[in-house]
Amino acid sequence: MARHADLRPIIKLRSTAGTGYTYVTRKSRRNDPDRMGLRKYDPIAQRHVEFREER
Repeated sequence: MARHADLRPIIKLRSTAGTGYTYVTRKSRRNDPDRMGLRKYDPIAQRHVEFREER
């Protein structure tokens, strides 16, 4: 069971708008070895902004 956790770790995505809003998700280390960035909705800023992986 530990193998699954190693391949898909839980990561935090923090808003680049500076609001401090975060999403929690999993990512595949095999497909995305570098830091991840997704464009998602920030309800505090009330718009879509880029969220970057925080370690």
